[in-house]
Amino acid sequence: GKLPRTASCLMTCFSNSASRLLTSLTLPRLSETEDGLCRLKIGIVGFGTFGQFLAKRFVSQGHAVLATSRSDKYLPVAEELGVEYFSNVDDFCEEHPEVVVLCTSILSTERVVQKFPFLRLKRNTLLVDVLSVKEFPKKLLLREVPEEFDILCTHPMFGPDSGKGSWEGLPMMFDKVRMDSENKKNEERCHNFLKIFEHEGCRMIPMSCEEHDRQAASTQFITHTVGRMLGDMALESTQINTKGYESLLTLIENTCNDSFELYYGLFMYNQNATETLEAMERSFDRTKKRLFDQLHEVLREQIFGEGQPAHIREQQQSAGRKLNK
Repeated sequence: GKLPRTASCLMTCFSNSASRLLTSLTLPRLSETEDGLCRLKIGIVGFGTFGQFLAKRFVSQGHAVLATSRSDKYLPVAEELGVEYFSNVDDFCEEHPEVVVLCTSILSTERVVQKFPFLRLKRNTLLVDVLSVKEFPKKLLLREVPEEFDILCTHPMFGPDSGKGSWEGLPMMFDKVRMDSENKKNEERCHNFLKIFEHEGCRMIPMSCEEHDRQAASTQFITHTVGRMLGDMALESTQINTKGYESLLTLIENTCNDSFELYYGLFMYNQNATETLEAMERSFDRTKKRLFDQLHEVLREQIFGEGQPAHIREQQQSAGRKLNK
């Protein structure tokens, strides 16, 4: 016979509860990604090449990603990546992302920040910058962003070329510029954002913005300068390439794939860059002088032979000994 109506209802309720319990045990919670990481709602301002590069990795980890830029031309790319796109920055802000990542160019960042409607965001939003220079955005954000907002300055020291595949071992510099340490949720949110890069295997480097720019002038800026100089020489691959020469061709490709605007930004917005450029120029002049001085001595010997004064011959011998060391 049929079960009484009350018993039937009880069994239905039990079945539904068991189903929900099974689902909660087998599927990740909405607040977590499939890897067990805390799921963040991340907004990207500036959806150019680098913004798309980061968005793709964020989405792959299960984070909710939205983006805004000045043009609708990025809409098809955003849809393909699974990113919610807004051409209107006010609409973007009213979605209340927990983290806002500024992916604008160095040269446009000040204008974007000064016009950005921060007050349409939640008051405790985390602002993150990813520029290749750090003192400039740190000072800018501290000056322009309301004090209720947390600020994290970062530099993922890789891009679409060098970070095309795995991010394992790639350097990720960060500086917690302004953080509400009394609010545990804010600390956890910052930690969870950095964990995105840690999860990908990045080498996490806590460092002040000032120290970053000092070191970057003698590493990143030199790399881009040498790459630009060699690129201007239009070097080509040959049949007798050495490993060293192939490394130079790779350097040209990696640096010249970036816009000149980026290179100019590295120079313009890092106060250490001018000193580095001058040091490179002095070093080139010294190297060139040493070559021509040696050539001059060889020519003198060919012209005058043993008829040269004793002190000139001694100078030539001394130069020869240094060259052979």
